[in-house]
Amino acid sequence: MRGKGRIERGKKVSFWGLGQLGISTVIFLLAATAAKQWGLAPSLGKIVLTLALYSLGNLIMLRLIREFGMSVSFSLSAVIQLVSVNVVALVFFGERVNSLQATGIVLAVAAVALITLGPYLQKL
Repeated sequence: MRGKGRIERGKKVSFWGLGQLGISTVIFLLAATAAKQWGLAPSLGKIVLTLALYSLGNLIMLRLIREFGMSVSFSLSAVIQLVSVNVVALVFFGERVNSLQATGIVLAVAAVALITLGPYLQKL
């Protein structure tokens, strides 16, 4: 049964959608950084900032879910955040991942490539 607002299968991600995804990723990165700072030195201001940033990022995600569907929107967002948060953690906070964890990150990137390029590759 198809509802009025149902998303079509295999809907392609638009340039504007990728832009919104980028904006939400930056907001989620700021939120993750604020959360790390709260973890290092907890304060009410840091937790309020963290919650506000995560809320704003999720409001943008709601728009993406409506346009592209839940599976594509959350899959892309999760993997892009996975990579970008790891870059921030490694570069700015000096954290490390082991080889098994690094392999998982690489496989996640491959998954995003398949999700994003899938509709285009199916037409070949």
